[in-house]
Amino acid sequence: MSSNKNALIRYKTLDKCLKNKYRKYTLEDLIDACSEALFEFEGKESFVSKRTVQLDLQNMRSEKFGYEAPIEVYERRYYRYSDPDYSIHNISVNESDLKAMNNAVQILKQFKDFSMFKEMNGVIQKLEDSIHSTSQKSIIHLDKNEQLKGLEHIDTLYDAILNKKVLRISYKSFKARASDLYTVHPQLLKEYNNRWFLICLYKGKMYNLALDRMETIELDEKTEYIDKNLDGDEYFKDVVGVTVSESMAPRNVVFFVDSSNAPYVKTKPFHASQEIVNESNDGTIFKICVQLNFELERLLLGFGESLIVHKPRKLRIRLQEKFKTAKKNYENLILEDEN
Repeated sequence: MSSNKNALIRYKTLDKCLKNKYRKYTLEDLIDACSEALFEFEGKESFVSKRTVQLDLQNMRSEKFGYEAPIEVYERRYYRYSDPDYSIHNISVNESDLKAMNNAVQILKQFKDFSMFKEMNGVIQKLEDSIHSTSQKSIIHLDKNEQLKGLEHIDTLYDAILNKKVLRISYKSFKARASDLYTVHPQLLKEYNNRWFLICLYKGKMYNLALDRMETIELDEKTEYIDKNLDGDEYFKDVVGVTVSESMAPRNVVFFVDSSNAPYVKTKPFHASQEIVNESNDGTIFKICVQLNFELERLLLGFGESLIVHKPRKLRIRLQEKFKTAKKNYENLILEDEN
């Protein structure tokens, strides 16, 4: 049993003894009570030292855990609460504390429908009951989609990463006519733009697989797991999104945003490397240093006519061609309407 759980059992036992109005407890009695309680939970002999119980009583008296328990010694040898109605389980909180707790509960409630948070449902309900928050609507709303296909795989993938297990995944990309079988070494789970991805090692290279394209997942107990020891912050530091190239160096991307949209880009940077190159009445020129990938293109295209890429030339031409194709598609649609 962990030392933290041992301490919780001792505090609970001491609390029970100190609020008992019908028995006098000496320090030795408290030591015996704690030892017996630990024996019941562990199923083996557990001896609690005198110093441990003395430190527990001291901690309960202090503000260390927020108890400030009114423990007193009377008749020079017995311990009790000076307030007969006190218990560490009845700690009062002020209005500010209640509001903070309520806000936390409202945020947690928005995650409780995800499979990986199912075990939290009971805890959330207890918190709601304790702070009387069930009738309050959520003030903070997080962007999520519980109906997104593939969320049912999160638990399996999480456990595989945690326990370093190889997986066989039947996967069908949007472009494929049939599914393929991948034997992968899962490393990280990544959420981007309300979609979940598995970052994994496959045939010596890193891949990202969308959870909504996974059909079946099985454990491969025969293959030895390869741990790349990935750090998410480090792995994704040079990209927008989830697509990381092991061979591509980050490039300086310089782009102009008109004056009506520049404040949005200033307050919500495209990337951590973003900086302002120049400002004028017409707009702002920004620079970021990232790898060129699909997600970056989608982000830049999303600003339409209000954003112009200056550098690199290859990216500028690629976006220019996409806008030309879009213009042609609209023109064809107009012709169809006229006919």
